[in-house]
Amino acid sequence: MRHVGTVAVVVAFALAAGGCGGGDERTGAAASPSPGDTWSLLVTGSATPSPTPSLGVRPSAAATAGLPSANPSCTRVWPPTEPVLIPVAVTPVPGGFRVEWPRQYDSNYRVTAVPQELVAGAQPEPVWKNVPAGTGCTISTTLTGLNSGDPYIVWLDAPNTGRQPDGTRHPYSGRSSVVYPG
Repeated sequence: MRHVGTVAVVVAFALAAGGCGGGDERTGAAASPSPGDTWSLLVTGSATPSPTPSLGVRPSAAATAGLPSANPSCTRVWPPTEPVLIPVAVTPVPGGFRVEWPRQYDSNYRVTAVPQELVAGAQPEPVWKNVPAGTGCTISTTLTGLNSGDPYIVWLDAPNTGRQPDGTRHPYSGRSSVVYPG
């Protein structure tokens, strides 16, 4: 919540009360500002809170925990990422990449490699590869047909990860840093 209106009223009161030479020093009375004076007239108002979306419940710290609890049979440890991102491991292969990520909430996936070279005019639409949910701890796919030595960023989309009880989305996307095919 912002209290700009309250602070402005206190400052205006202090100035009007003669704190900065604005009043008659002999009597302590405040002089009325006249046109051309450097006084500013501030209008009082009421502070209003910033708008926030209402989901019916408030998110808790546990809601932003990220990846689901580890399956004891899964031995790979994924590095932490931003709370909304699924970690993605990208390995260069000739003319492409092998992309691997932890399975998320039985969602289906789609993966693409977006070229990072500058293109004049309209940008080409990325070509997405659809990948089924799978049943293991990790899911992987291979992207091919890319130019060796060109820079790319690999994007992962998991559109059906669903929501937590408080309404926040489970991690539903991931991305690599700039990578180069073999």
